Amino acid sequence: MARWCYRHRLVVLLLWVGALFGLGFSASAAGTNYANVFSLPDTDSKSAYDLMEKAFPDTSGDTDTVVWKVDDGSVRDQAVQDRIRPALDEIAKMPGVGAVTSPYGAQGAAQVSRDGTIAYAQVTFVERANEVPKELVQDVVDTAQGAERAGLRVELGGQAIQRVQEPPQGLSETVGIVAAAVVLFLAFGSFFAMMLPIAIAVFGVGMGLFATQLLSHTTDVPDIAPLLASLIGLGVGIDYALFIVTRHRRGILRGLDPEESAVTALNTSGRAVLFAGGTVCIALAGMLVTRLRFLDGVVVGTSLTVVLSVLAATTLLPALLGFLGPRVLSRRQRRRLAVEGPEPEHASGLAARWSAGVQKRPRRTAALALVLMAVLAVPVLSLRLGATDQGNDDASTTTRKAYDLLAEGFGPGFNGPLQVVTEGGGTGTLVTSLKDTPGVAQVAALPPARGVTVIQVVPTTSPQSEETDRLIDRLRDDVLPEAGVTAHVGGVTAVSKDFASVTGDRLPLFIATIIGLGFLLLLVAFRSLVVPLTAALMNLIAAAASFGVLVAVFQWGWGLDLLGLGKEGPINAFLPVIMLSLLFGLSMDYQVFLVSRMHEEWVHTRDNARAVRVGLAETSRVINSAALIMVCVFMAFVLSGDSGAAMAGVGLAAAVALDAFILRTALVPAAMHLLGDSNWWLPKGLEKRLPHLAVEPKEEPAPSAAARADGGPASAVHGFVRTAEGEPIAGAAVTLLSGGGRQLDRVESLADGSYIVSVPAPGTYLLAATAASYGSRARHVVVGEGPLVYDVELAEGEVDAVN
Repeated sequence: MARWCYRHRLVVLLLWVGALFGLGFSASAAGTNYANVFSLPDTDSKSAYDLMEKAFPDTSGDTDTVVWKVDDGSVRDQAVQDRIRPALDEIAKMPGVGAVTSPYGAQGAAQVSRDGTIAYAQVTFVERANEVPKELVQDVVDTAQGAERAGLRVELGGQAIQRVQEPPQGLSETVGIVAAAVVLFLAFGSFFAMMLPIAIAVFGVGMGLFATQLLSHTTDVPDIAPLLASLIGLGVGIDYALFIVTRHRRGILRGLDPEESAVTALNTSGRAVLFAGGTVCIALAGMLVTRLRFLDGVVVGTSLTVVLSVLAATTLLPALLGFLGPRVLSRRQRRRLAVEGPEPEHASGLAARWSAGVQKRPRRTAALALVLMAVLAVPVLSLRLGATDQGNDDASTTTRKAYDLLAEGFGPGFNGPLQVVTEGGGTGTLVTSLKDTPGVAQVAALPPARGVTVIQVVPTTSPQSEETDRLIDRLRDDVLPEAGVTAHVGGVTAVSKDFASVTGDRLPLFIATIIGLGFLLLLVAFRSLVVPLTAALMNLIAAAASFGVLVAVFQWGWGLDLLGLGKEGPINAFLPVIMLSLLFGLSMDYQVFLVSRMHEEWVHTRDNARAVRVGLAETSRVINSAALIMVCVFMAFVLSGDSGAAMAGVGLAAAVALDAFILRTALVPAAMHLLGDSNWWLPKGLEKRLPHLAVEPKEEPAPSAAARADGGPASAVHGFVRTAEGEPIAGAAVTLLSGGGRQLDRVESLADGSYIVSVPAPGTYLLAATAASYGSRARHVVVGEGPLVYDVELAEGEVDAVN
C-alpha cells in the first residue's frame, strides 16, 4: 500500500483534499447539535431531577445572573435604580431572552443582600447555554455593564456569559501547532520535513472534527468532545508522522532510494503506528465500561479523530514523501550525502552515550527514576473529585467577580443551593427540620407544582467545600428519613457529588479494563509476558505521578497564578476517566515505538543487552522530540478558556513529559537490562495458542541450502575480529543470521582473532559480532558464489543498529 500511495501520490492527495473539503462543507451546512447529557441512574440527584422535570417541564432555557454592588448607600436608592432599571428593561426586550426577574419587582426582596449593598437579577434565555447566540449574550453583557458608574459595579455570571469570555475558537490549536512547528524545525532542520507532520495532523484533526460535528446530529456528543478530540488528534497526528518521517530520513541518509526508504519506513514504523493507534482507541473505548452516557460522545469523537490521523499517516504521508523525494533532508544533509556518501549504520551523539550509561548503571538509574516518580505521586493521596464552577475562573473575569459578589452578599453557599424535592404534601415538618440542621443558612419552599414541592436549601459553605458534601450526606441519611417523608436531594452541587461518587466507584473496573486490554495487545505483538507486565506497571506509575502533579497544581493551587488558571478547587470528576484513557493510550504509543525497535534488534541478534541499548539509542531522541511536541500542544489548551480542557492539558502535558523523559528513557531500559533475556520469555504452550500479530515485517524465507555436490555449505564468510588498534580479539561470538533474524551459524574467534562461518547459499545475510568488555557490531553482508573475506572491528561501548 505504501508503494502504491508513493507512486500515485497526486491521486492520493486529491482524494484527501476532496474528502476534507467535502466533510467541511457538509458539517458547515448541517451546523452543530452538541448536547451535554448527564445520566446518573440509581442516584438520589437523578430522582430529584426526574421529579423537577415533571413539575417544571418548560424550564429548559439557561438562567444567568446580573449582579451589582454600590460602594456607598443602598442598591434601593433611586439613583441606582435609575441606572439599573433601564438596562434590565432593554435586556428583557431582546429577542431570545425569555424573562428578567428584577429585585425591584413585587417579589424581589430576597434578591437584595441584608446590608442593601448587593443585588442581582436573573436573566432567563429561551435556549440552553450552548445554543444561545454569542451575539445575544454579548449584547446582554454590554447593556448591563453600560449601567456602571463611579461607585456602582455591575458583573454577570452564568454558563452563557462564560462562553463569551472564552478566547477565539481555534486559538489553542493554533498555538499548539506553531509550537510543534518550532520543535519540528529544530529537530529536522528542514522546512519541508517540518511541514509533513503538521499537514498530517491538520488533515486528521480537521476530518475528525467535521465528522464528529455531523455525528452530533445522530447521537449525544458533549460540547467538550471536539476540544478533547483536537487535543489528542493534534498530539498523535504529529507524533505518528514524526516517527515515520524520522525513519524515512534515516533510510535516505544510509543510502536507500527515496521510494525504498519510504516503503521501508511504512513497513516498520508504519506498522508500529497502526498498532499504537489501535492501542489508543482501545484505551479510549475503555471509558464505555463506566456506563456514563456523558462520555460516550467523547469516545466517538476522539476515537474517530485518532483513526483518521492513523489513516493519514499511513496513506497521505507516503504520497507527500513522494512529492518531496530527497528534499525531506535539509540542504546540509543532502550536500554531505552527495560528498561523503551514506552514513554508517550506528547511533551516535548524546542518545548513544545515554544508552550506554543506562546499560552500565541500570540499578542506579532505575532507583533514581523510581524515587522521583514516587515523590511526584505523593499529592495523589489528597485527590478529591468534584466539579469546578465559576468560582474557579480567573479573578479578572466577570463571571468570577459575579460569583464573589453573590458569595459576599448572600453567603458562600448561595452559588450552589441544594434542592430538596418531594412528591405529596406535608412538608411543614420537613422545612422545620431543614432549618434546624447545622450547616444550613436558608430554607425556602416554593409553591407546589403538579404535586411536587421543591425546597431550596442554601448551605453555609461553598459548593466545593467538603462540609457541603457532608451536609448532603447528613440530609440524605438522617434529616429526611427522620422527617418521615420521601424526598430527594438535587441541584448542581448534589449532582456533582453523585457524579464524583459514581466515577470513583467505577474507576477500578475502568483501570483494570484498559490495563488488561493493553497487556493482551502487547503480549500478542511482542510474544512476551514480561514486556506487557512492565508496560502495565509503568503506566500505573505514570498515572500516579501525573495525577500528583494535577492535585498539586489545581487542588493545592501551586503555580495557578503563574498559569493564569484562576482559583484552586477539586479535580473535575470526569477528568480521571478521560485523562487515564488518553494517558494509557499515549504511554502505550511510546512503549510500542521503544520496544518494537528493541524487539526488531532482538529478533536479528538474540542479544538482549544490545537490543535494549540499540533500541534506546535509536528511539530516545525521536520519543523525546515527540513528547516535547505533545507537551507544547497540551499546554496550549490552557488558552482554551475551558477549565476542564485546561486541567486535561496540564495533566496530560505532565504525564507525557514524565512518561517520555523519565520512564521510557530511563526506568524502562534500566529494568530491561536488569531482567536480561527473560524480557522475551513466553511459555511454549502459550506461544502455540497466541495469534500472530507482528509489529515488525514478516521474516524473509530462509535461503535454500542445496549447493555443493559434497553436501557442504555453498560458501563461507571469514576474517578477523580486531580492536581499533589492530589487536586480535579472542572468544568473540560471531553469528550469521538470515535477513529475518534466523540464526544460521555461530562460532567464536580464535586466539589470533580469526573466524569462519558457513553460508548456505548466495544472498544477503546479517553478520553480528560481540565480545565481553567491547561493544557489538552487526552488518549486512552480500555473499556471492565464492567465500567472502570480512574483518570486524569492535570498539568499547560502541552502539550500532541493524536496519
